Amino acid sequence: MSNKTICLILGGGVGSRLYPLTQHRSKPAVPIGGKYKLIDIPIANCLHSNLNQIFVLTQYNAASLNQHLKNTYNFDAFSDRHVEILAAEQRLNDMNWYRGTADAVRQSLSYIDQMDYDHLLILSGDQLYEMDLQEMLTEHIESKAEITIATKPVTAKEATRFGIMKTNDSQRILSFIEKPVAEVVENWKSNLDMPQQLKGKHYLASMGIYFFRKDAIHRLFSALPDALDFGKEIIPHSIEHNYQVQSYLFDKYWEDIGTIRSYFDTNMALATGDSEYKFGLTKKIFTFPTMHPPSQIRGTQMQDVLFGEGGQIAAKELSSAVVGNLTRIGEEAIIRRTVILGNDFWDENGTSEIPAIGIGKNTQIENAIIDKNARIGKNVKIIGTENMPDGKHEHFTVSNGIVIVHRNAIIPDNTLIGTKVQKEETVFF
Repeated sequence: MSNKTICLILGGGVGSRLYPLTQHRSKPAVPIGGKYKLIDIPIANCLHSNLNQIFVLTQYNAASLNQHLKNTYNFDAFSDRHVEILAAEQRLNDMNWYRGTADAVRQSLSYIDQMDYDHLLILSGDQLYEMDLQEMLTEHIESKAEITIATKPVTAKEATRFGIMKTNDSQRILSFIEKPVAEVVENWKSNLDMPQQLKGKHYLASMGIYFFRKDAIHRLFSALPDALDFGKEIIPHSIEHNYQVQSYLFDKYWEDIGTIRSYFDTNMALATGDSEYKFGLTKKIFTFPTMHPPSQIRGTQMQDVLFGEGGQIAAKELSSAVVGNLTRIGEEAIIRRTVILGNDFWDENGTSEIPAIGIGKNTQIENAIIDKNARIGKNVKIIGTENMPDGKHEHFTVSNGIVIVHRNAIIPDNTLIGTKVQKEETVFF
């Protein structure tokens, strides 16, 4: 079955809700857990499920993602595994770039249809989960489904973020609504099992993971030649026109990394060990292997930290933190509830106005995300709090009480960012 299935991983659009992390990279290229990129997760799920023909559809800010894919996924010449990039391109009969999830897949079919396949698996490139996709494929085939959608029980509060559906006893999807408003959510409760109801999870949400039978997706695109999105157009149409659309219930850990808050909270849960997801605990997550030396840590009190490689850490305290590769933290620094994406190179020469790459001496950072190659000086205070107003600034952005220091940002010595730590201090934005 697996050799007759092609996997398409969507590279994502502008990713405005993850700004500024998506200012210079696409969503799937955003680092996660100190050493991986989000794209590594769906690729690992495919490979461990013996689904070996994988294509990544890229368009927006794709340079770093393309480089990562090219450098990481090189297989033996005698293997049937491959991960290839399908970049958006203009054609004589269609001068548009990808305009949505369905449009991206439609445009890719001119290439995909040159291959021998029976089923098409469509995945998102910015989700964190571990799934045996072969089990979903088996259920898809045995139920004689034309479309199978991976679904997850969610609460009423979460339901407004997803496509919500109702099913019958045989898990056939009878109705679907994309991101219902709070006023109508109550009408979309499903009859889930008692443990889920006790958790307040009464709604069945689409995970954005689809199996399509080859003939079904061609008929749908023929019927809807201008459809751009699966959730808003393709899936509702297929249910209304009596396609065999099945639900595949998945009740393990799954997180859509779509916002700064979800990204931050997910990393914090990974650092503290509170996450149900464990990187490579049973199945390896593949990523680009670095040749950095081990991280060196001197005189630091640490608790709940995920470490990358090649770091030089002399902080006084490091707690609830994710620390990426080649991170430098100076003496007496205090870092709490912070995601540090690391650096691409070393530069230890700095001045008070343009500090060296990394985090300087006696600096305090809390509730923050530090993007790559940021230069944060000595005696700096960056304190994110819930009462901070959202806003975009030259070297940092505030979102949901989290301060995100931009890639290549310069934060001079003695800068204060955040609410007042002490009454006599002035806040600089």
